[in-house]
Amino acid sequence: MNFPWAPAPGHARPIVWSIAGNDSAGGAGLSADQRAAQAFGVHLCPVVAAVTAQSSTGVTRIDAVSSKTLDAQLHALAADMPPAVIKTGLLASAAHVLTVARCVEKLRQRAPVALVVDPVLRSSTGASFAADDVLDAYVRELLPRATLTTPNEAEARRLVAALDPSVGATTAPALARRLRATGVQALAVTGGDSTGQGAHAMDWLDTQHASGWLSLPRIDTRHTHGTGCTFATSAAAALALGFVPADALVLAKMATAQALRHGYAAGQGAGPVASVGGFATDSSLMPMLTWGARFEIDSDSPTHPGRAAADIGLYAIVDSVERVAQVVAAGVRTVQLRIKTPDAPDVAWHAALRESMVQSLAACAAAGATLVVNDHWQLAAELAPTHPGTLAVHLGQEDLLALGDAGRAALAATRLPLGISSHSLWELARACALKPWYVACGPVWPTLTKAMPWVPQGLDNLAWWVHMAGVPVVAIGGILDLDQATQAARSGASGVCVVRGLGDLPTRTVPAWQAAIQAGRAAAPLPVPAFPHPSLNA
Repeated sequence: MNFPWAPAPGHARPIVWSIAGNDSAGGAGLSADQRAAQAFGVHLCPVVAAVTAQSSTGVTRIDAVSSKTLDAQLHALAADMPPAVIKTGLLASAAHVLTVARCVEKLRQRAPVALVVDPVLRSSTGASFAADDVLDAYVRELLPRATLTTPNEAEARRLVAALDPSVGATTAPALARRLRATGVQALAVTGGDSTGQGAHAMDWLDTQHASGWLSLPRIDTRHTHGTGCTFATSAAAALALGFVPADALVLAKMATAQALRHGYAAGQGAGPVASVGGFATDSSLMPMLTWGARFEIDSDSPTHPGRAAADIGLYAIVDSVERVAQVVAAGVRTVQLRIKTPDAPDVAWHAALRESMVQSLAACAAAGATLVVNDHWQLAAELAPTHPGTLAVHLGQEDLLALGDAGRAALAATRLPLGISSHSLWELARACALKPWYVACGPVWPTLTKAMPWVPQGLDNLAWWVHMAGVPVVAIGGILDLDQATQAARSGASGVCVVRGLGDLPTRTVPAWQAAIQAGRAAAPLPVPAFPHPSLNA
């Protein structure tokens, strides 16, 4: 498999250390970690912390290596193969936890090192791996240094109890909040092994950038040995490739689901999951992320009436009713009216906004165009009955978050077609949960229209978005010349957003933009990359 980060000859792949136990049955521990790392194209250094005697039916013996042996392995690697990420699995003694914590501190004096803690406290067959002193060492020494931790619900409860036995946190979000208070930067309470989730396997994410339930349909298989190891190592590999934790967890969810699909029998008990490549281009593995703690996936959102969803075409973004009239007269059939709310809007401003929307709606209706209203969805809903099928709304993700559960429910009740901005994997997963009319992917190229922290998506990520989203995708950001429009159309994008490039005389520029888009659609499609690239600097 070719990866976009494939190293040049003589250069190393990103390095991940896995400090974990050896599973004599080859299902979990370092065996699962090695398979997961291979699926991501990173190099994994297997550091043995414990030797287990186990089969597919149970664990019969656990022997922790000496702290000196563990430290020697870490010391041998440090100078020659320093890690981008360290992932921990089975640490069978408090001394091991302290050894890892000291190692992380020393490495971080030289360069940034991410730490992923998979607190393996009990095997899937029921064997306990952690005494009270180990739990205490986890919460006092390792979690405060962790970039990400991935306990299942039972492990999260044990860790919270070790912090404070009086804390009665029972839900995954409450457990995550308590564990984040230790200093861990991001957390996923995995729930694939929980029995109360019905048709969905859900993990609760609590990160700097996003929180919510990350969900995929549950995979009906008994071959689940090594699932937790696979998830944690996949997340570590994604971090090593430069993804922030929220995005890394989306990729880990996809990789783990793929591994479950490829699980197989080996022995009389549950067989191992089998990590394989190709998960990042399988659109059926694209998870959904809820907007809050309530698990609700919108499966009945409206499609856009009277329009072919895959033919948004030239998508003009303007800031006045005069410009709306100009661009629809020039032949644009999808136009967004973007009028930002001032810091202190007064009655006169609201009246002027309403009049602008009324006139814009009339111009679009007369031309057979769609008016997309940015932000002001309540007013759009009020005006929609006068021109059915002509009006849609577009909201950014921060605006949708600010609405809360009740506000998003009210928006959905309007039945207005919805466009949503997205800039990252977690934003794409969250947008898809609302089943929108389209998702905007941007910025494709650098843009000065507004300040953004995002790395440009480029044509590679745009093609990936189109392939994976499951809804129409429009390209936005930095599209200033006709060749860019052609290339964006080659990605398969349903629409190409143009702002400044329309110029003062749209009657002259619009036909050229439309011809460029048609040329792109007629040309050979752009390839879909094996992986997206990070769109936010870690």
